[in-house]
Amino acid sequence: MTEAVKTPWHLWLVGSLAVLVNAFPAVDFTLTHMENEFWLSPLTDDQRAFILGAPLWADLCWAIGGFGAFVGSVLLLFRSRHAVTAYIVSVVGLAGSTLYQHVLNGETTRALFQNVAISVTAAIWVIMLALLFYARAMKAKGVLR
Repeated sequence: MTEAVKTPWHLWLVGSLAVLVNAFPAVDFTLTHMENEFWLSPLTDDQRAFILGAPLWADLCWAIGGFGAFVGSVLLLFRSRHAVTAYIVSVVGLAGSTLYQHVLNGETTRALFQNVAISVTAAIWVIMLALLFYARAMKAKGVLR
């Protein structure tokens, strides 16, 4: 019989913060694609056209990245080993979004959003990789089942 591993206090803290932080990309994607006027009102017409005119593959990457991060965070709170998989999927989506925004359309992104876009993307990468490594460590310690 396997002995149960006690849940460390920091899992609840990290998991709760991760759910709160990663709810934003899911809400952002949803409200943007519903073309919610309140949500899109801070954008200029050119910014709005760029975001809403993204190709399907870029939108799929955004959805996979955002919803994958949120699902991974919920799974982390449930102590599911599948949180690691969800975070990996999210990072793949983030890679696709980064490719579209900063590699294929870097000049346009910089012209429309200045340095804010690259700073936000860098912060997202740091957060996602930290969550992935944290979930992997918790899985290795037997906290995630």
